[in-house]
Amino acid sequence: MTPQAGDDDSTPTPEELREQVEGAREELGMTVEALAAKADVKAQAQAKASDLKAQARTRSADALDRAPQPVREKTYQVTEAARGGKAGPLLGAGLAVLALYVVVARGRRRR
Repeated sequence: MTPQAGDDDSTPTPEELREQVEGAREELGMTVEALAAKADVKAQAQAKASDLKAQARTRSADALDRAPQPVREKTYQVTEAARGGKAGPLLGAGLAVLALYVVVARGRRRR
């Protein structure tokens, strides 16, 4: 004799099976959502890049505010040239002047 559904306590009824399947589906859905959020690496990278850009802008603005007037003027000229497409030599010269200023300023602080 084969056991009939509902005859034995260890055999789940069709309704119990449906409830188990529904519970498993809900749990699986939550797991997939959590994994999808973690896997969104592109969005995380874009957010991090945005944060770093903001930090760089703040730091460069602070450094420029502390720079002497000739350095600020040269930086302005380089920026304008870069916007106009003539950035090559001026950009190099401007960066060299800024680097020189930073080295000299740090040397003065150590004294």
